[in-house]
Amino acid sequence: MAEYDFDVLIIGSGPGGYVAAIRAAQLGLKTGCVEARETLGGTCLNVGCIPSKALLNASELFYEAASGALAKHGVKLGSVELDLPAMMADKDKAVKGLTGGIEFLFKKNKVEWVKGLGTFIDAHTVQVGERTVTAKNIVIATGSSVTPLPGVTIDQKVVVDSTGAIALEKVPANMVVIGGGVIGLELGSVWQRLGAKVTVVEYLDQLLPGMDGEVRKEAAKIFKKQGMEIKLSTKVTGVVVNGDKATVTVEPAAGGAAETIEADAVLVAIGRRPNTEGLGLDKIGLATNQRGQIETDHSFRTAVDGVWAIGDVIPGPMLAHKAEDEGIAVAENIAGLTGIVNHAVIPSVVYTHPEIAGVGLTEEQAREKGDVKVGKFPMAGNSRAKAIDDTTGWVKVIADAKTDRVLGAWIITAPAGTMIAQVAQAMEFGATSEDIAYTCHAHPTHSEAIKEAAMGVLGKPIHI
Repeated sequence: MAEYDFDVLIIGSGPGGYVAAIRAAQLGLKTGCVEARETLGGTCLNVGCIPSKALLNASELFYEAASGALAKHGVKLGSVELDLPAMMADKDKAVKGLTGGIEFLFKKNKVEWVKGLGTFIDAHTVQVGERTVTAKNIVIATGSSVTPLPGVTIDQKVVVDSTGAIALEKVPANMVVIGGGVIGLELGSVWQRLGAKVTVVEYLDQLLPGMDGEVRKEAAKIFKKQGMEIKLSTKVTGVVVNGDKATVTVEPAAGGAAETIEADAVLVAIGRRPNTEGLGLDKIGLATNQRGQIETDHSFRTAVDGVWAIGDVIPGPMLAHKAEDEGIAVAENIAGLTGIVNHAVIPSVVYTHPEIAGVGLTEEQAREKGDVKVGKFPMAGNSRAKAIDDTTGWVKVIADAKTDRVLGAWIITAPAGTMIAQVAQAMEFGATSEDIAYTCHAHPTHSEAIKEAAMGVLGKPIHI
């Protein structure tokens, strides 16, 4: 029997990677995790989910104070100033605390951090810097990186990606966001609240590709009302930088007259792509699909024995919580247990204000599959939302017309990202709309809107 340095070697310490490493160690497997960054946590903790949420929160607090929005609640303020360096330091503190926390968890669970870039030599051997490491099982969890826009150079000064957009040294007077997806809208919201004039350019005819049709239409209305300029069905044909300014040339997606937009900052946010280059996959005979992803079976095994893959490098939504669930599952599968991820029930959230969240099928997808019933309840009828005067949005529950089984739900309201967990859990148990409708919800809470929407599916809404 071959002697290996590790039972399990994880390449990448993002949400999927570090969770897989910790779970494998908990199961008694000798585990190592390859990471080249100075800190653990991958894109999510270092330059993605965590710092962006810190800035979203801070910018919202600033906006509430500076805009006079608190006055209606009896809170009157004098002059309000933005201290951007302090806001960035607060963001960095959050990142440092969480990345350091993972390093602590690695030590606690006896996971070895193998520092450096990992490249396959063979299916059980990885070169990490000057060190050669062997493992019985190797898990690829290298995450994703920003998709470049052909012909546009990112300098992280005037033209930035998501990493640059969380580290701008001053508030741009005018910002152009290329891409109307989650990242573009979240980071655009940060700088819009801090004083930038934000223009979002989206190639498709609606924002937020992949989300429910009503959500996409409503999102455009909400962000326009907040002051963003939204250009749908529009493509960017060029970005020219001159000093500390940029000129963005756009035209209708279907073709037509071009126009230019002057900007102090341009954020390229057209999506992300799997990090598979440089791994040496050819050395082990592992090919990627047309999207550059690694195909796996339901257990996360690749076509190469002993090599597994999870997270953004495999098909499915590029979400940290999906990767985490897959990390637990792959570790349990390697240990001989049964690790399963229900990919039909993975919630997605846009952390703007209001938040936007969904799980399961969109109404359009559900109708393609058969007859459905839909219940929709406006937050204007929700006691908690009315009490705090924040009534934008609604809850929509979609159920099968015959079985009443919940197929999906979509929520627009301030705490939508937290609320969606109830529906996801209900769907995991195969719940019907009646199950949700007749579950007692605490009063007054935003979650009562979920109950009301479910009652709407049954044709029995109370507060509408």
